[in-house]
Amino acid sequence: MVDLAPGMRDAGGTMSLTLPRAFLGVTRSALGRPWRDRLDIAGLGRAEALSRQEGLSDILSRLLAARDVEPAEALRFLEPKLRDLLPDPVVLTDMAGAAARLARAGAMGEHVAIFGDYDVDGACSSALLAGFLHQAGARPRIHIPDRLIEGYGPNSEAIRMLAGEGATLLVTVDCGTTSEEPLAEARRLGLDVVVLDHHQAPERLPQVEALVNPNRQDDLSGLGHLCAAGVVFLALVATSRELRRQGVWARAGGEPDLLAALDLVALATVADVVPLRGLNRAFVRQGIAMMRARTRPGLTALMDVAGLDGPVQPWHLGFLLGPRINAGGRIGDAALGARLLLTPDEVEARTIAAELNRLNQERQEIERLAVLEAVSQAEHEMERAGNDLPVLLAASADWHPGIVGLVAARLKERFRRPAFALALNGEGGATGSGRSVAGVDLGRAVRAAVEAGMAVKGGGHAMAAGVTLGPGQANDFHAFLNTRLAREVAGASEAEALLVDSALSAGGASPRLLAEVEKAGPFGAGSPEPVFVFPAHRLTDAVPIGSGGHVRVKLRSGDGASIGGVAFRAAQEPLGQALLAARGETVHLAATLTLNRWGGNERAELRILDLARPV
Repeated sequence: MVDLAPGMRDAGGTMSLTLPRAFLGVTRSALGRPWRDRLDIAGLGRAEALSRQEGLSDILSRLLAARDVEPAEALRFLEPKLRDLLPDPVVLTDMAGAAARLARAGAMGEHVAIFGDYDVDGACSSALLAGFLHQAGARPRIHIPDRLIEGYGPNSEAIRMLAGEGATLLVTVDCGTTSEEPLAEARRLGLDVVVLDHHQAPERLPQVEALVNPNRQDDLSGLGHLCAAGVVFLALVATSRELRRQGVWARAGGEPDLLAALDLVALATVADVVPLRGLNRAFVRQGIAMMRARTRPGLTALMDVAGLDGPVQPWHLGFLLGPRINAGGRIGDAALGARLLLTPDEVEARTIAAELNRLNQERQEIERLAVLEAVSQAEHEMERAGNDLPVLLAASADWHPGIVGLVAARLKERFRRPAFALALNGEGGATGSGRSVAGVDLGRAVRAAVEAGMAVKGGGHAMAAGVTLGPGQANDFHAFLNTRLAREVAGASEAEALLVDSALSAGGASPRLLAEVEKAGPFGAGSPEPVFVFPAHRLTDAVPIGSGGHVRVKLRSGDGASIGGVAFRAAQEPLGQALLAARGETVHLAATLTLNRWGGNERAELRILDLARPV
């Protein structure tokens, strides 16, 4: 291991109070960015205190310090307990009313229509609520809209169908906050309406029995970082308490085990890329423990078909399980995910999981071709604009609406700026999805575009948003975003750097070190995976592998120790090209670490992020 904070001392050996100099002197990597130590002066002080006062290892002290953990908070952070972090659900605006109405539906055995979104969060939220209401005595029915036919969120036609089937209560999960007219139609049809959502909310809200959303403007709970499944879980806690008070559980022979539902909350939390802090950390930590028990047939079947044969890790949820559930909503039957998560039948679970795996493979090929076209469009537009284009927008009538979010994500990753991808329709309009970079609130900008008449509807989160455009709106919408976000994007670009947690050698990257690193997890949005740099290692091999465009490498240190790794989807990207060009040379390599289990053996492997030439 080399100096943990290179560049933090000036020529005289004293600590500098200015921005740290480049890590290992790297001011421009293969991806065009500087490398910097994640810890500033204050962070180094916290790390030293954590090591001295709490007896933590140097690496764990640095990881916790980089996540602003003070010594007094260290033990609670390392062992997040739901009982310590779970708030009283009624701190959320309208939660008391929502719980009372849901409890009534259970006690009265009502037909309940659950309208969910077609992504992982929507599927998990729908399954959570349906399973609970069934145990409470209600008769739930899930409706996940068809992305192509119905679009996003509740629609009047589907609501009329659900009312015709006998529903007396409509609950929207992961949607509904902005659906004023469809929910007004539900009330005209005699349905009570409860909304359980987390998306950004306008000032004017639908008139419903209860609208629970920690991101509504009058909510003071401080829980805006929850995904929809997190909101639903709190609603179940509140509803269960109300049913207990009414004696319903006693008559039913016992209460449901809500902790067993945390596997779905964890999956949704990671897949929806919400910040892994506070309550979300406890959700994911304890939810993964539930997953490892393999008690839910649907998740067990999905893990098997994805080839997940070791203990579940947080990144498995986002990269292996989530995309397969999403595949149904993107290019197949949107209801498959919720059905998989609800079924108690192992045979049915395996059948659905196999279908979702097939759809995911099909989605990958569709996405690959669309990304090639989108990158070409973006390069052309950036050349015309002299690289001065704050927000990228690519569009095609040939793209499936279900993959535009993935295309936008690839553009964002490639060009390191917010990006939108649009699927054009036959009427001249479009549906699209955008992805953002840290420091640029895309959801708020889209809401502003709607209010300014530049889009029909849209909204989302800071990092992801969706939009529906009418005929001829695409250019005006793009211009609006470029103007509104120019300053934010410029600021994000200036601050952009690969933040490095520590330097390692190939021999130091061991399963034992990984076990120490995992104590600071789970990692994800808001708590990035630790980044390690392997300085002055020889890149002994770099070769493209598989059909996904990955590059496998082998790295060797000066003492002869070696370690392997993969740069995912990189073969045709700048990173992959740089790796292939540097074969046989000495490089600085930046990567995260993962544990590979094969044949009873364990070894650390790299997931490669960047490389640079030694100065």
